[in-house]
Amino acid sequence: MPLAAELKTLYHLMLSPIKGDTHAQRLENFYGKQAEHYDAFRKRLLHGRQELWNRLPVAPGEVWVDLGGGTGANLEHIGQDISQLGKVYVVDLAPSLLKVAQQRCEANGWGNVTPVEADATTFRPTEGGADAVTLSYSLTMIPDWFAALENAWAMLKPGGRIALVDFYVSRKYPATPHRRHRWLTRSFWPTWFGCDNVFLSPDHVPYLHRRFEVSHFSEHSAPVPYLPLVRVPYYLFIGRKPLESTPPV
Repeated sequence: MPLAAELKTLYHLMLSPIKGDTHAQRLENFYGKQAEHYDAFRKRLLHGRQELWNRLPVAPGEVWVDLGGGTGANLEHIGQDISQLGKVYVVDLAPSLLKVAQQRCEANGWGNVTPVEADATTFRPTEGGADAVTLSYSLTMIPDWFAALENAWAMLKPGGRIALVDFYVSRKYPATPHRRHRWLTRSFWPTWFGCDNVFLSPDHVPYLHRRFEVSHFSEHSAPVPYLPLVRVPYYLFIGRKPLESTPPV
């Protein structure tokens, strides 16, 4: 990544004010100025995405929905198996990122992938249901995260899969055997990321465990660019909607 592009991205991440009256406007104001170099910089910050996709089986004809999918870079982790899927939706509120996603689809010949400018809390596939819903570092960027997960639950077919990788902090007293983060971790990272409207929460992981049958869950920490002695916590979660289930409460 060229130094000039790196410095520009860092400026918009750390110093540029975020403006807008709505969540959609704030997202576009923040990402529109760095969309071109978004993927190159995030590769060093957003860990675990390849591992998450490696754990997701791909069946012919399935409908996948990537909520907060941005530039569509997540789909490259699926590899050649993407051609087996019946339909893939990349859902985001930032048109500048979706423009990059559309260019990526055309470059790769992904005729079964459709970027959609829509809200993750309300979007539904026209096919009537999804076999898989993924959120890669996007749940923390959705102010009403609870509504987003309710919507994911509602659009999933019985037995459908949900997969997430994201930053998080633990509760002060998490359920056994989940990790318990120190006070500094639980205080520092929500404040740090909150400056960019990224909302780390101690409640994401417990809610996911409550609503879905857990197929995989693991907790990790990763280095942060330009902060070599600091590590940020993140998790991987894969779950299934039960075959017989009640709506979220």
